[in-house]
Amino acid sequence: MTKSKVMGRRSFLKKSALMGGGALGATTLAAPAVLAQAPMVLKMQSAWPASNVWQEMAKDYVDRVEAMSGGRIKIDLLPAGAVVAAFQVLDAVNDGLLDIGHDVPVYWYGKNKAASLFGTGPVFGGSATTMMNWFYEGGGKALYDELTRDIMGLDVDGYMAFPMPAQPFGWFKNPVTKVSDLQGFKYRTVGLAAELMTKLGMSVAQLPGGEIVPAMERGVIDAFEFNNPSSDRDFGAQDVAKNYILSSYHQASESFEFLFNGLLMEDLEPDLKAILIHGVEAVSTANTAKAARRYSADLKWLQEEAGVDVQRTSQEILAAQLKAWDEIIPELEADPFMKKTLDSQRAWVEEVVYYELMNSPDYTLAYEHYFPGRLNL
Repeated sequence: MTKSKVMGRRSFLKKSALMGGGALGATTLAAPAVLAQAPMVLKMQSAWPASNVWQEMAKDYVDRVEAMSGGRIKIDLLPAGAVVAAFQVLDAVNDGLLDIGHDVPVYWYGKNKAASLFGTGPVFGGSATTMMNWFYEGGGKALYDELTRDIMGLDVDGYMAFPMPAQPFGWFKNPVTKVSDLQGFKYRTVGLAAELMTKLGMSVAQLPGGEIVPAMERGVIDAFEFNNPSSDRDFGAQDVAKNYILSSYHQASESFEFLFNGLLMEDLEPDLKAILIHGVEAVSTANTAKAARRYSADLKWLQEEAGVDVQRTSQEILAAQLKAWDEIIPELEADPFMKKTLDSQRAWVEEVVYYELMNSPDYTLAYEHYFPGRLNL
């Protein structure tokens, strides 16, 4: 960001604060008592349609921040398209059009391919929880800041929340069990998953969530994935396909991204800045619990009420995905930053997942013991 742009944004923030809104709190200025009591109003946009469960999850963050701040912060939460398109949230936060953004890093994959490593990169054996832990405890946050601030020159501060369950392979009009079944499919996904699926023989369209089902209806695509049973139900996936295939290595370690404008974070009082940051941690727990309830209930509804045939990805296709990642990784490592990031992730997964796997009992055995025949694996 240029110096003139920074100063222009700062001047705007200070003027906004004098009016009782904007990103600077009136309490930071010498002003009449009536202004000192006015809440700071922050503008936040997500990358999700208003009806999607993820917009509700973004609202959970808003509620927690407003409660923890005692009303000193108010957040105007908007859905995708209200200010900018879903894939433009990062730019809008950087430019100061938004104070806060709620999206996933892969949505700005088009600006820098390394974005996909922060949630939708190669799967070395760790889950989304493993990789979110890497972000906070394994050096991931420093690498994220290096990418966004030093390499891309952005004035943003980002944090991860809600380690998502592995994303389904997707929705298909007919069952697919072999790699040969996938040849020629027009498939929707995003980020590096597009390269993965291309190596499996599909052509890929990268579309935001709200455009997926209309594209399926028009024949622009004939198979797709988004993320989870609740969002898929919200989009009406069950109306355009009946074969829902769960488990995949294409996006198995993704989390939400909370983006904050850099000048906003610089100018905030320390306690309010802490509330915004630690509010991300709080809502991560809340979102995880909500997903457990909603995703499970909606998967049951899809099966029992919408007539969807729920399957698991075949071992042949999973093995082919890993082989495809093996081909993609050396291509990524030609970039020094991406190699450094992948090396960091591999080292983390090797050490941490070893403990997780060695320590974990066989939960499938226990589930089948108490609910025999339910899994039908």
